[in-house]
Amino acid sequence: MRILHSSDWHLGQHFMGKSREPEHRAFLGWLIEQVREQEVDAILVAGDIFDTGTPPSYARRLYNHFIVELHRTGCQLVVLGGNHDSVATLHESRELLACLETRVVGGVTEVPEDQLVLLRRRDGRPGAVLCAVPYLRPRDLVESHAGESREQKRQALVDAIGKHYTVIYEQACALRDRIMREQEEEGSNAALLPVIATGHLTCVGGLLSESVRDLYIGTLDAFPASAFPPADYIALGHLHRAQQVGGQDHIRYSGSPIALSFDEAGRPKQVLLVDFDGQRLEAVTPLPVPVWQPMLSLGGDLDAIAAQLAERFPGDSEAPLCWLEIEVQADDYLSDLQQRVQALVEDLPVEVLRIRRRRRGEAAALAPEARETLQELSVTEVFRRRLALETLDEGAESRLTEAFDSLLAQLHETGEEAGR
Repeated sequence: MRILHSSDWHLGQHFMGKSREPEHRAFLGWLIEQVREQEVDAILVAGDIFDTGTPPSYARRLYNHFIVELHRTGCQLVVLGGNHDSVATLHESRELLACLETRVVGGVTEVPEDQLVLLRRRDGRPGAVLCAVPYLRPRDLVESHAGESREQKRQALVDAIGKHYTVIYEQACALRDRIMREQEEEGSNAALLPVIATGHLTCVGGLLSESVRDLYIGTLDAFPASAFPPADYIALGHLHRAQQVGGQDHIRYSGSPIALSFDEAGRPKQVLLVDFDGQRLEAVTPLPVPVWQPMLSLGGDLDAIAAQLAERFPGDSEAPLCWLEIEVQADDYLSDLQQRVQALVEDLPVEVLRIRRRRRGEAAALAPEARETLQELSVTEVFRRRLALETLDEGAESRLTEAFDSLLAQLHETGEEAGR
């Protein structure tokens, strides 16, 4: 059985005013090629298909077109909801998509069996049993009680998540055993099937990046890997850097397929091929994802930045247009910083998307945002910082964030249509 593990596509993302549509289109086309070349039996996308709960129309078209093209390859698809996804948006077409061998589990349902998926090989034989666990929203698992301490709330959520996984895992094992009995009764060779689980959360020790939104704010920083059931492979999403959890080969984040923030630029992106020999995890093989939009972050004083630009972009360079972030380190406030930076990059194949200032010395560590201007921040950063100043319950914060994301997506979509 061969699985392809991916996550955090964030279709519809606008990055500092730039659409990621060309990159996402190229990635999805490349992914179809990998499915054919590698003869993949099933793809697992562990959350955050879309960047917002109300994705722009072009993002939905990319999603639907990919599913149609994938169906022609004979490969199954399982889509899990993430914290950026709207359960309602994902579920609105799941019955239709089921006709195209696509199973959508956008959120927790009242029936645990809804999170069980039998994955089949290309020849139709059972290949694995999947615990299709999406992002688990605290309100779906625990009730808040007055007077509980932060530690009590954290432990209650850890216990609830662990219990949810245990229930689904036990049902997966029961399904696996029933399939094996049926095969034996039919006189078929009954190979032991692996049990695979998914998740969209932060595990203890996971490496974060700038574009990752905090989960379980105020209650749970990270979920301990030891609390997962003994599944044969656990396919995780939410963290954008590909990584193993606790050095364990069978618990993995695939990471996002494209860089979603400047601190991810230059880090290799990948999807994971996961091979099983019967129940045994045989190999996990990273497939490097090509870079379609170069991104670069440079820092230092203006002279150092000029030297870095000369090294990266020699005069005879025919490099593709690179999105650039520049962090200028200086003690003095430079009122003409924008003009100075633009002079440095003139005639170079770059587009400066963000300029930051950072004061040198220990004062910078204590006040990294000193004299920061609105021009240095994205619209989303301004909203998040303003929201952080309010004392809101989780429901109100979630509703405000969803409303903001929806409005921003509509504005971007309107701007794109006007520009066509």
